[in-house]
Amino acid sequence: MRVVKNKVFARFAERNGIEDRQLCDAVHRAERGLIDADLGGGVIKQRVARPGKGRSGGFRTIVLFHTQERAFFAHGFAKNQKANLIKTELQDFKALAKYMLILNEAQLKLVIEAKEIIEVKCNDENIYK
Repeated sequence: MRVVKNKVFARFAERNGIEDRQLCDAVHRAERGLIDADLGGGVIKQRVARPGKGRSGGFRTIVLFHTQERAFFAHGFAKNQKANLIKTELQDFKALAKYMLILNEAQLKLVIEAKEIIEVKCNDENIYK
C-alpha cells in the first residue's frame, strides 16, 4: 500500500499537529473496511483525531483510495469549520481520483521525485498503534 499526500494537505497536517502515524492509522482502518464515509469514485472521508483528543471532534480528511494499492490524502478540514464538501468539490476530487489511482509505479515515482506529492512512510510500527 502506497500512502501519499499532496503539498496542501501536508501543510494542513503540519499546522494542525497531525502526524504521519495518524494518517497511517486512518488508512489501516479503511483497509479493514472501517471507512467513515464512502463518497464514491474512489473518494472516502476518514476522521483523524486532534492531538490529545478523539476522532469525533477532530479533522476530516478526503482520501483518494484504492484498497491494497494506494491512499492519497488530498484535503483536510476541521469539522467545526466546514460541515462537508460542496458538490463541485466532490466532483473535482472524483476527477482527481480517476487520475491518481491509475498511475503506475513508475509514474507515481516520478511525481514523488518531482516533489508534487510526498510519500508517507507507513510501517508496521506506525499502522498498528
